[in-house]
Amino acid sequence: MRESTLKYSISVIIPAHNEERYVARCIRSIRQAARYYGGRVEIIVVCNRCTDKTAEIAGRLGARVLHNQDRCIAKVRNTGIFAAKGDLIVTIDCDNRMTRGTLREIAAFMATGDYIGGGAPIRFERYSVPLYLNDLLCRVSFGLTGLYCGMFWAERSTFEAIGGFVEMKAMEDAATAKALKAYGRQQGKGYTVLRKNCLINSTRKYDDLGDWLYLKLMAGNLGTFLRAACGDRSGLDALLDRLFYDYNDGKGA
Repeated sequence: MRESTLKYSISVIIPAHNEERYVARCIRSIRQAARYYGGRVEIIVVCNRCTDKTAEIAGRLGARVLHNQDRCIAKVRNTGIFAAKGDLIVTIDCDNRMTRGTLREIAAFMATGDYIGGGAPIRFERYSVPLYLNDLLCRVSFGLTGLYCGMFWAERSTFEAIGGFVEMKAMEDAATAKALKAYGRQQGKGYTVLRKNCLINSTRKYDDLGDWLYLKLMAGNLGTFLRAACGDRSGLDALLDRLFYDYNDGKGA
């Protein structure tokens, strides 16, 4: 690897709500990527209302542990971003993993000076017919919009300039990708996606609730989504709490 790519120190931000079953494997995937990269890598786990052993496990594996009580994933990520010390910020959810060359490829993209940041393609850790359909939907939507999500990476100064993640309870990833892309245009830089590496996306909700989960949710909650679009978010907020913000409550290792 060229010396110019190793000049970057990297902070990886992991939001976590009761993730004792997954935090170790996420951190280990980052450690593997850090060894392959060869530069300085800081891992920050932001424990959000955790009542399990997430913080203990993360600390034991060498991560820097912070705490946040908000019921908003964007605010949880921002807690880590604004406490980070690295030149580059990378975000990854706690139940997901990065592939070995991820940090190295990110640093190589940033060293060109052509990019403001980017995302990563998403691949499920296992597949079935409905998961192939979900994968296809992700690829089509990302390809059409260019708003690659899942994993975010950019200079820390860039996140500071746009105010961190857009603090919405849902769709914050697309809104943040849009903000990064717009800021990049102002700077004459592009917003891109990793070519050789991907985000390995957890299938735990599918394992628990069935592989047709999200397709059924879209069909079964159409009225909730329409009401939210008209300003009544009460039903949507309850759905988000059940599926995301409270999903791990009461789950053991």
